[in-house]
Amino acid sequence: MRLPTLRNVARAAAAWIAPALAVLLSGCATGPVPIDRSIHAVAQDSRVRYVVLHYTALPDAESLRVLSTQDVSAHYLITDDKPPHVYQLVPETRRAWHAGDSSWYGEIALNDSSVGIEIVNLGNSTGDWQPFTRGQIRTLIALLRDIVRRNGIEPQNIVGHSDIAPQRKVDPGPLFPWRLLAQHGLGRWYDEAAEAATLAQLQAGPLPGVAWFQQQLQRLGYDCPQDGLLTPATQRVIAAFQMHYRPSNYDGMPDAQTAAIMMTMK
Repeated sequence: MRLPTLRNVARAAAAWIAPALAVLLSGCATGPVPIDRSIHAVAQDSRVRYVVLHYTALPDAESLRVLSTQDVSAHYLITDDKPPHVYQLVPETRRAWHAGDSSWYGEIALNDSSVGIEIVNLGNSTGDWQPFTRGQIRTLIALLRDIVRRNGIEPQNIVGHSDIAPQRKVDPGPLFPWRLLAQHGLGRWYDEAAEAATLAQLQAGPLPGVAWFQQQLQRLGYDCPQDGLLTPATQRVIAAFQMHYRPSNYDGMPDAQTAAIMMTMK
């Protein structure tokens, strides 16, 4: 009697295993796994925590082309047509590439957790700041209300690109109507009556030091150096704050009115 060699045994096993494995795998590929979505956990919330507002610095057609075909995008684009047209370029469930290197209240990489809205506006590319149209702002307010309601976004987390990236960005610029948005319940503002009283007190005494301004900026969400020095980096953060809350003068210098506004903000 001739015994089978090891090679022959291996060949016979392979001849049997291959068809059996094919049958098994074919059973796994019959369709998607059935998922029961009838029960929803109460321990959940939206992944979206921030809204970041931008201007495009480009006309309508070029804004749409760049935001839809280049290595930059936004969830929404508001044109300067009459009336404005709103494009949704990226679903809110997906990450758009609009914030870049960014920080707010210590959270970085805000593309991961924000909705980006671009507004067609040339900024100061022509030498003078271009105002936003009434139609654009009315459209933005309606869009923001819906986004904020659906995602439970806190007022302080409706920000400009300059707020989250003050070292390299200035949009949406000093003509953006932050105060008007806050009057519609969209965004953070300060107590103007308290600010006036606080300003009077500050003008009668010494101004807080640079370290105090840096600490306040950090408290209010800004990524600011904490070295007590009035460096260009710190001045750019002060300027971003002023552009948002005191756009009549955003020279980046710590002054009594800037301090008074900070003191009356939560």
